[in-house]
Amino acid sequence: MNIRKLNEHEIPPFDLLLLADPSREMVEEYLAIGECRVAEIASEIVGVYVLAKLDSETMEIMNIAVDERMHGRGIGKKLIGDAVQTARQLGYQSLEIGTGNSSIGQLALYQKCGFRMEGVIKDFFIDHYDEAIYENGLQCRDMIRLAMEL
Repeated sequence: MNIRKLNEHEIPPFDLLLLADPSREMVEEYLAIGECRVAEIASEIVGVYVLAKLDSETMEIMNIAVDERMHGRGIGKKLIGDAVQTARQLGYQSLEIGTGNSSIGQLALYQKCGFRMEGVIKDFFIDHYDEAIYENGLQCRDMIRLAMEL
């Protein structure tokens, strides 16, 4: 597997990005300010993340997704490792990520990768999305914020 920066002439893999965030408008907003990186196997994009600067010391993984057919193969963990390495190489002190209260698998993965819960933004997904989001039998209402020191 190869992880690389998406080239300027390439169209971002919206099919994957929209798995992690159903709002194309929000995805386009953070694609405009962040760097899109993709994971490829045999020239097929199987994973993606967007890394953006929050401030002079902190970067955030704004979106991370893996092709559903490829779940359980460690691709998400490798994408997070690449984000950590990239942020460190750029001299940042910390890395953050946010996910929904209903994203049980993602919360477990991020903590296994070294992130710690920092806070909750109540009703984030109610206030910022037109349609209700459900996963794992729960309504996604609140954003769980996680961070790691680099």
